[in-house]
Amino acid sequence: MSELAYIHPDAKIGKDVVIEPFASIYGDVEIGEGTWIGSNVVIMDGARIGKNCRIFPGAVISAVSQDLKYKGEYTTTHIGDNTTIRECVTIHKGTTDRNKTVIGNNCLLMAYVHVAHDCLIGNNVIIANSTQLAGHITIDDWVIIEGMVGTQQFVHIGEHAFIAGGSLVRKNVPPYVKAAREPLSYVGVNSVGLRRRGFADQQIMNIEDIYRVVYVQNSNITTALKVADIELPLSEEKDTILDFIKGSTKGIMRGLS
Repeated sequence: MSELAYIHPDAKIGKDVVIEPFASIYGDVEIGEGTWIGSNVVIMDGARIGKNCRIFPGAVISAVSQDLKYKGEYTTTHIGDNTTIRECVTIHKGTTDRNKTVIGNNCLLMAYVHVAHDCLIGNNVIIANSTQLAGHITIDDWVIIEGMVGTQQFVHIGEHAFIAGGSLVRKNVPPYVKAAREPLSYVGVNSVGLRRRGFADQQIMNIEDIYRVVYVQNSNITTALKVADIELPLSEEKDTILDFIKGSTKGIMRGLS
């Protein structure tokens, strides 16, 4: 660890952690073994950082929420193992809503991404440059978000979804889909991503059949859910999709127009 870094004596630093010059580590911080902290990184109170992470210069982790309702209550920020946080990323700690902000394992947050308070991001998520996440967002495992995407608060993005660059996300995005256009719309199943992750052709065809019922054959979501539940074969993917849509009180993104 560099003598030019500021490390509070109460900070808990794991084995083989590298902290470069001019980084600042506050007291209520835990950093797992093998993690690398670049120059000019600021890690503030409440940060819990996993093993073998890489945090690049200029990143700010666990800053106080910008939510005006935040009154100084104790909250935290959790970064999972093997996650990479690139230059100038900002991640804010939670508020009383969820009490924490979470980034999962094996994630990549590219330069200038902002993650606001109370976001819960799963494992193996990639978020590209300059994407901005408002507060209270949930992103499930294996999601890919391209660059310069703006995401409204309380949105839920389902597992294995892919969101095109420059999109504005105002509604929930169901699992396994590709989302693009303005307003954000269903543009197909993320079949390329699913094949890369080991999904069989039959699984992908079943997912396509479900979304054909939801987004193409029926204009009414309630009717579509009933049809899919009764007429389509049982599968784990069907349960995941239907449960997600039924739980989307905010509503899901629109279909093809």
